[in-house]
Amino acid sequence: MPAFSAFIVYGFVWFLTLLVILPLRLKTQGEMGEVTPGTPSSAPSNPQIRKKMIITTVVATLLWAGIVWIILSGVVTVENMDVINRWIHS
Repeated sequence: MPAFSAFIVYGFVWFLTLLVILPLRLKTQGEMGEVTPGTPSSAPSNPQIRKKMIITTVVATLLWAGIVWIILSGVVTVENMDVINRWIHS
């Protein structure tokens, strides 16, 4: 796998992981009863962005390492994908 492809896969996995982790354990201002004037009650009270970025990086790195291992080990090849594609479209 070329380095640029590995970087693109990591970026994709990182952003996808971020979108999954952001809403976890989120308390809204409405739930906390402390709505800041000019903001909706559904706005996060304490988003904990730094903590979520660290968690995202750790989880995404583990997922990426697994994906790279699958690609480099030959467990899944382009030929496998062709067989699956032909099976789906037949």
